[in-house]
Amino acid sequence: MRLREAGVSWQLAAGVVVALGLVVASLLVGQYHVFSADDGMRMFFLSRVPRTVTLVLAGAIMAVSGSVMQQLTQNRFVEPTTTGTTEWAALGLLLVMIMWPEASLLAKLSGAIVVAFFGTMVFFLMLRRVELKSAITVPIVGIMLAAVVSAIKTFVALSVGGAQGVSTWFTGSFISAISGQYEPIYLVIVVLILIFVTADRFAAAGLGEDVATSIGLNYQKVVLLGTVLVALATGTVVVVVGQLPFLGLLVPNLVALVRGDHLRSNLPWVVVVSIITVTACDILARVVIAPFEMPVGVILSIFGGAVFIFLVLRGRGADS
Repeated sequence: MRLREAGVSWQLAAGVVVALGLVVASLLVGQYHVFSADDGMRMFFLSRVPRTVTLVLAGAIMAVSGSVMQQLTQNRFVEPTTTGTTEWAALGLLLVMIMWPEASLLAKLSGAIVVAFFGTMVFFLMLRRVELKSAITVPIVGIMLAAVVSAIKTFVALSVGGAQGVSTWFTGSFISAISGQYEPIYLVIVVLILIFVTADRFAAAGLGEDVATSIGLNYQKVVLLGTVLVALATGTVVVVVGQLPFLGLLVPNLVALVRGDHLRSNLPWVVVVSIITVTACDILARVVIAPFEMPVGVILSIFGGAVFIFLVLRGRGADS
């Protein structure tokens, strides 16, 4: 048993080494020659460092948020993209910018978080009223709800001439992560710590309301806490970088395929794999059509969509 645990520790350590290597590569990759230009060091700390910090924290929190939502719903297809949480967050951001054009970054962040929380609660309430004949029903409900919210958001944006801004939020690019604009992403560190501390409660709540209540857990409060944490994470990421589609679906499911379903023991793996995934995708986005840059959300959509289809087909094969 000790050898097995040591093997797992070495595997995780190897993953951390790979993640750190990619982080260093992210700091070095770019069209601006930071080591030869006169103002290279200034640009390094103005742009490269904030960008890398943002992609590490944004990737980690979105993947962990997906793990929490999947645990609470006991559905591997659920994550902020397939529940519409990201769409609600963008709607909140848009409403703040319309009603308060000179709004501070904190005000935009607050608006996105509040509306994301409201939208996530709407999703959970809808699940209680929908007859779940199949696991795929849950993301279908979320995607349909997200489509409605997206239509409302686009209509409002077109009405006020802000459609271009809305499309920019959802490209999922780290270009805007520069000094003076990326700092709210540090909020997700608090969210990550809270999720790690309360992971066992989320795991117990995932067993169902009756089981959770029988062991002395307040099921409604745990679900509310999970919703608040997911809203905080999603709202922050949407404001800072936009949408990172399917990341909360891709990483937790890849980890679960290898390690099984155990939230607390999987969380470190989810964080490490998410950092590797997002950093690799971001580096690829910067070099594939250099000197131009492809939105990292495009690459994540390709891989995430492929994993989504794989999970659907795998689930159908298991049912048959």
